[in-house]
Amino acid sequence: MSTTVTQSDLLVKMSLMAWDAQNNYLDKLISSLSDEQLAKEIAPGRNTGVYLLGHLIAVSDGLLPLLGFGDRLFPEMEEVFLKNPDKSGLSFPTVTELKQRLKTVNAKLNSHFQSTDVNGWLSRHMSVSPEDFVKEPHRNKLNVLINRTGHMANHIGQMNLLKGS
Repeated sequence: MSTTVTQSDLLVKMSLMAWDAQNNYLDKLISSLSDEQLAKEIAPGRNTGVYLLGHLIAVSDGLLPLLGFGDRLFPEMEEVFLKNPDKSGLSFPTVTELKQRLKTVNAKLNSHFQSTDVNGWLSRHMSVSPEDFVKEPHRNKLNVLINRTGHMANHIGQMNLLKGS
């Protein structure tokens, strides 16, 4: 029995590999940085590493409802890390807590990612209506994953600036 790999299969596989690569790099990066380094601004007047880490977790957590995989695991992080800036005065979880939350969110996402087939990835995400999706089929779950992978890569690049601090 032979299996044919379609271009869609390949695109999904490449996108998931890119997501995994960025998450693995983020894990290595935050493991290599001390709590003191993460507490520093990436540049004068910019976000701290702790804020960026919390932001990335909150964005990834938001993928769960957006992709139809369930509710956020840490809904309280949305207010702190998505709706408010770093210097808002709101308190952050500890670095240890954030690292654990990152592992928890990624484990939940990866479980769903691995059980989603190509048709699932090419289906609409929850922020687009069925009527709009008919007109704009590119507004699918895979497009969200690709966008969030690039978003993560951007913030990882910023956090790399903390290595020398």
